[in-house]
Amino acid sequence: MIDLHWPTEAPDDLREAVHRVLHDVVADGGAVGYVAPPSRAEVDGWLDDVLTDVRAGDGALVLARVDGVVQAMGTWLREKPPVFRHSATIGKVMAHPSARGLGLGRRVVAALVEHARRTDLELLTLGVRGNNHGTIQLYEELGFREWGRLPNRIVVGDDRFDDVQMMLRLGHPAHVRLRGAEPGGPGSTPPRRYRVAPQ
Repeated sequence: MIDLHWPTEAPDDLREAVHRVLHDVVADGGAVGYVAPPSRAEVDGWLDDVLTDVRAGDGALVLARVDGVVQAMGTWLREKPPVFRHSATIGKVMAHPSARGLGLGRRVVAALVEHARRTDLELLTLGVRGNNHGTIQLYEELGFREWGRLPNRIVVGDDRFDDVQMMLRLGHPAHVRLRGAEPGGPGSTPPRRYRVAPQ
C-alpha cells in the first residue's frame, strides 16, 4: 500500500527515514544536489529548515510510504524576496533505489503541484540535470515547460551537465495585471541611446 504523509514535525524515526532515502539515493548516483551522501547531521539541518518553512505556510514536504516505509519524498519552498513570494521551487524529489518503478516520483510531484494550487502561489519552478531525460519527460507530462538552460553549470567531479530550468504556471487572481516587459511601472527605464565617441 502507498500513502502520502505531510509532516510538520520530525521525530527521530522520521529523521532516520528521510536520511536513509537521501543517503541511498545520492550513493546510487541520484541528482538531488549532493556530490557525496550527506551525513545524518546535514540531513537533520536541511529537514529543520524545511519544516520551519512548512509551519510558516511557506513550504511543503511530502513523504511517500510503501507499506509504512518512507521510500520517496519532495518539497516545494516559497521564494523569500517579497517580489517573488508568489513563486516556489520544487526540490529534493527522489525515490529510494529499492522502490524505483512504482511511480512514486510522479505521485510525489503531482501531490506537490496540487498542494501548491491550494495556496496563493502562482508559479512553480524547478531545476533538473540535463542528462536526466526520464525526469525531464515526467515533469513535461505533469505540465512543466523548460524556460531556460545554463550549459554545463552542474559540476560532478570532472563532468559538467546542463542545468535545465522548468516552470508550471498555477494561475493568477483576476485583479493581477500581467505586464511582462512592457514599459512603465515601478523600476521601468527607457532604452539607452549610445553616442559613438568621435575618433
